[in-house]
Amino acid sequence: MADDFPRDRPHLHLRDNGVRELYRRPNQKIEPPALPERDRSGHAATLLQAVGQAVQAARQQMAARDANLATGVAGFYLDIDLPASERVGLDQLADRRQKMEVVAVHEPTNPGDPLRASVFVPARAENHYLRKIEAYRDANTNKGRPRNEPLISRIETVRLATARSLFTDDDPLFPQQPNEQVWWEIWLREGRRENFERITQALNVSLRAHAVKFPEREVMLALSDVATLDRLVAHSDVVAELRRAKDTPSFFMGLGGAEQRAWSDELRSRVTPPGNNDVAVCLLDSGVRRTHPLVEPALAVEDWQTINPAWGADDTPTWQGHGTRMAGVGLYGDLVPMLAGSDPVALSFRLESVRILPPAESVNDPELYGAITGEAIARAEIQAPTRRRAIAMAVTSANPARGRPTSWSAAVDQLCFEEDQRRLIILSAGNIAEDLTPNDHLTRNDLEAVDDPAQAWNALTVGAYTEKVDIIDPDFAGYVAIAPAGELSPRSRTSVVWDRQWPVKPDVVFEGGNLAHDGALPGEPIDDLQILTTHFRPEFRHFTTIGDTSAATAHAARMAGSILAARAGLWPETVRALMVHSAEWTPQMRARIDACNGAKGQIQALVRRYGYGVPDLSRALLSTLNDLTLIVEDKLQPFQRQGSAAAKTRDMKLHRLPWPKDELLALGDAQVELRATLSYFIEPNPGERGWTRRHRYASHGLRFRVKLATENVDEFRARINQAARDEEEGAPGGGGEDWLLGTFRDRGSLHADFWAGSAADLAERDAIGVFPVGGWWKEKPYLERFDGTARYALIVTIRAPGSNVDIFTPVETALAVQTVVET
Repeated sequence: MADDFPRDRPHLHLRDNGVRELYRRPNQKIEPPALPERDRSGHAATLLQAVGQAVQAARQQMAARDANLATGVAGFYLDIDLPASERVGLDQLADRRQKMEVVAVHEPTNPGDPLRASVFVPARAENHYLRKIEAYRDANTNKGRPRNEPLISRIETVRLATARSLFTDDDPLFPQQPNEQVWWEIWLREGRRENFERITQALNVSLRAHAVKFPEREVMLALSDVATLDRLVAHSDVVAELRRAKDTPSFFMGLGGAEQRAWSDELRSRVTPPGNNDVAVCLLDSGVRRTHPLVEPALAVEDWQTINPAWGADDTPTWQGHGTRMAGVGLYGDLVPMLAGSDPVALSFRLESVRILPPAESVNDPELYGAITGEAIARAEIQAPTRRRAIAMAVTSANPARGRPTSWSAAVDQLCFEEDQRRLIILSAGNIAEDLTPNDHLTRNDLEAVDDPAQAWNALTVGAYTEKVDIIDPDFAGYVAIAPAGELSPRSRTSVVWDRQWPVKPDVVFEGGNLAHDGALPGEPIDDLQILTTHFRPEFRHFTTIGDTSAATAHAARMAGSILAARAGLWPETVRALMVHSAEWTPQMRARIDACNGAKGQIQALVRRYGYGVPDLSRALLSTLNDLTLIVEDKLQPFQRQGSAAAKTRDMKLHRLPWPKDELLALGDAQVELRATLSYFIEPNPGERGWTRRHRYASHGLRFRVKLATENVDEFRARINQAARDEEEGAPGGGGEDWLLGTFRDRGSLHADFWAGSAADLAERDAIGVFPVGGWWKEKPYLERFDGTARYALIVTIRAPGSNVDIFTPVETALAVQTVVET
C-alpha cells in the first residue's frame, strides 16, 4: 500500500547537465506577404501631394523655431498611416543611415482604423519619402515590379505630427483642453536627456527628479499642457512617446475589522525569531508598525526604512495600516489557526520594510513608480547586501494597456533581470474597485484587466482565489458568499481580455477571501470571509482583517521566503518556477478546464483567469515515492554574430531525463502525468513601436520540447531546430506533442505545461530540449547585446497517481553515482 512507503524525500537537484548545440537557419525561400493592389500612378500622385504638404508644413515649422528653444538634430515628426493588416510595413519606414526612426506606433482603436506610425525625420532627409514615391511611380525592379513597392504600396497617407501624434495611451486619457496642466510620462529617445532638460527649463516645464532608463529609452515625468508639449515637439528631436502619468496607485486595503482577541501575548510567547540573517521578505508598501509584538521579532530597526525620511518608516492611517496587514500575513499567514493552536512558531526568515507611499494620497503630483520601486529595493540591498530576499509589492494602478508594457512594469522587469543582482519580485494582480453582486462573479473578473505593473514578464503576479464560504457571525445570518469554495475571489483581476502575445497573468492564485451578500445589496467583506492579520495601532487593538490580492500577495511572499530559507542557493528564477510548478487548479477550476473538452481557446481563457492554480509549499520542496521532481539550473548563449553579419541563433541544451524505465514499463498502460516548467528573465526594451519582430520587448525567448517516444536523439534535435525556425517565421508550432496548452504556453518568460499518457510511453520520453527564439538581442545587433548569456531554471515532474510503484528510489540511486548526464 502507498501508506507503507517512507516519508517524503528531497528533490533531486541537477546543475549544468546539458550540452551545447550549434544550429543555424538554413537558406530557405520564404514567400513574401501579398502587397495591397494599387493604381500605381494614382496612388503615387496622392502620396506625393500628402507628403509634399507635410514637408512644406515641416519647413515652415523649422523656420519658425525659436533659437532659444531649438535643441538637438533639426528635423520633424511625420504621422504615416498603414492598413491595420500591413504591420510588416512598419520596419520599412525607418532608415538608420538617414537617422530616421519609428518612435511610436498607434494601434487601431476600431475595426477599419489604420495603423499609425510616428517617424522622426532629420531635416537633411526631408525628401526621403518623396524620392521613394517618385521611384515607385517611374521605375521598375528587375522583376518588373514598381521600385519600393513593399513600402509605398502600404502607405495610406502622411501628415505632419504633433504632440497628440506621439501620445500612445488610450485616447480618452488625452486632455481635452490645450491649456490643462497634467503630469506626463515623457519617453525620451536614446541619449536625449540633457537636451530635454535644457528645453524644458526654457519652457518652464516642471520635471520630477526620478528617471527610468531602458536600452533605447529613458522615461521622465513632466508637468505640462498640450500647447507647451506641441512647442517641445516642434523645437526638438528628444521625444519618442507621450503617456499620461497615472495618479498615486491605490490598493484595496483591509475591508473591515476583526473581533478583538486578547491572545497576542500568548502567541508571541510561542514565536521563535529568525535564527539567521540570510533570508528576508521585503515589503514595499505604506510602512510597517514595527512595535507590534508579532512583527518586532522579525523586523530589526536597521531593516525598517523609507524612501523619504520626511515620511518616516511607520505605517499610517491614510493607507489604513496596509503595510502592517501585509506584514502579518507575510510572517504568519492567516492568524486564526496560529492563535487557535498551541504549537511553537519558528520564523525562518526576516522581514524588511521600505515605505514607498506618502502620508497622504496624492492625485496631482505622481511619482514615476518604476524609479521609486528601484530606489526602495536599493535601500534594502545596501543595508543587507548579501541577504537573499523575496520582494513583495501590492501597490498597483489602473492599467488600460491590455498587457502592453509601461514604464513601471518594464522597470520591474529590468530590476528582476539585472545580471549582477537577479531579483525575485512578487506583485499583486490588483482588485476590482466597484461594488459587486453575485451575477458579476467571473464575468466581471474576466473583463477587468490586471493592474499596472503586474503585467511585468519577470515578476511573479499573484491573483486571489478563496476557500472561505462559512458565515457563522449571527449578525450576518442569511448572508451567503459570492464565490463558491475553490473559485476565483470576487475582486481578483485577470488577463482574459489581453491580446494573445502578452504573458499569462496572474501566474498563480493564493487565498484572498470572499464577499458576502444578502440578496439585495452588493457584496461586502465581512470578517468571517477575510484573513486575520496584524493591526497597525496595537495600542488600540492587535488584529484586523485583510483580503483580495493584497492578502494573496502576502501569502505568496511568505511561501517564497520559506523556499529561500529551506533551499539555500536557489536562483530567483528557480524559486519562481518552483512556486508555479507546485501550483494546482482546485477541483472547481479543473472541472471548468476539463469541460472544455480540449478546446484550446477556452482552456487558454481559463488559464488567464486562474493562472496555474494554487501553489503548495510541500510540493515545492519535496518529492514523494510516486511523485518525482527534477530541477535543472543552467545557462546558454542564445545568439552570436560574426563580423557584420546578422546575428544568428547559437546554443540549445538537451537534458537527459533519468526516468526509471523498468518501473514505468511495468505500469504499462496505466496513466501517468508529466509536467514541465521553464523560468528565465528577459531584458526589457519598451517603447510603443508596434511590437514587430524587429521591435520586440524581450531580449530573447526560450522554449522547451520533450522527446517523443518514437524519436531518437538526432530526430528530436532536428525537430527542435524546426520548431525554432517555425516560431521565427510565424508558422504554427506544436511538433506533434500532445500537451494541454501547446504553444499557448510560449508567452512571457515563464512557460508551464502538462502531458498525460501511458507509463510505457513516458518511459521513452527521456530527454527535454531548451532552445532560444528571437528577441531584440538578435534583431538589434547595434545595441551589442547579441552575445548575452541567458540562464534558466527547468523543472520536470512525473507523477503516477493511484500507483504504489516507487519511481523515486531508482533515480536517487542512479544519480548518487553520476549527477550530470551529457548527450
